[in-house]
Amino acid sequence: MSVRIIGTGSALPVRCVGNGELEALVDTSDEWIRERTGICSRYVSTGETVASLAAAACAHALEDAGKESGEVELLLIATCTPEDALPCVACQVQERIGAVNAVAFDLNAACAGFLFALHTAWAYIEAGIYRNALVAGAEVLSKIIDWTDRGTCILFGDGAGAVYLEKCETGGQNGILGFAQHSDGRRGPVLSCVGRQSGNPYFRQEPLYPYVRMDGREVFAFAVRQVPEAIREAVGKAGIGVEDVDLFVLHQANRRILEGIAKRLSVDMERFPMNLDRVGNTSSAAIPLLLDELRHNGRIVPGMTLVLSGFGAGLTYGACVLRW
Repeated sequence: MSVRIIGTGSALPVRCVGNGELEALVDTSDEWIRERTGICSRYVSTGETVASLAAAACAHALEDAGKESGEVELLLIATCTPEDALPCVACQVQERIGAVNAVAFDLNAACAGFLFALHTAWAYIEAGIYRNALVAGAEVLSKIIDWTDRGTCILFGDGAGAVYLEKCETGGQNGILGFAQHSDGRRGPVLSCVGRQSGNPYFRQEPLYPYVRMDGREVFAFAVRQVPEAIREAVGKAGIGVEDVDLFVLHQANRRILEGIAKRLSVDMERFPMNLDRVGNTSSAAIPLLLDELRHNGRIVPGMTLVLSGFGAGLTYGACVLRW
């Protein structure tokens, strides 16, 4: 028996913003952005919410898996940009798609959130608590970005991706084979965003900068150093080597970061598919968005071995090995 992903789905806002449009907002250019990040465009909400994008992605994943919403037993949403503190996004998605029998809750591990949610779902299924799960990463990062800061506004986009997974009686060595997860809260300030501040009749705080703050050099160094180690740990637990991996489906943060990780692993960039040029950095949505795209354009076929890896604020990072 194995826990396998049998359906994928994704959703993007309608509005696509090219690099050229950002020239009117900040001191930048299409050439400057492409050279430093590899990003050409990103999708930005003009009314779409985390819940609406997540619900659309989940509905597509269920359709792809040939399942009905009433069959879902566990519904997890990874996000760091919910519109509401209460109720959680997962409960909103449950209502939107009619997953009336699902237990629903959110997780926040920023850009590694989908990976952490996937591991959580796997653990529940392996423990026999639930038989299946619907897991999504969804973000509307555009609302926490300072659109006058060229160091961040050029990077991020909005969107959602989802997978449906279940325990399968057949499949042999297919399915999820191994995980690695880590957190380093000591370096949390290198990528942060404040939330709603404390305030009541007895205590007040001075307003803080309410947008994403990022030390790009520190984030780059962290990702290039720690992600290869997490990948090696995960493939080791799966009983294979890096050379046995067909595709590395990584968080789509920055082309230079992916190139640095590939170099550390001594792996050709052809095995690192990317869509960041078209959608930018979508945080927890990045991995499932790319996974869905690869599946539906024929890049992923049965029997392939994949590594999924996410890294971001927290600092959080990890990797998952699966055979399709």
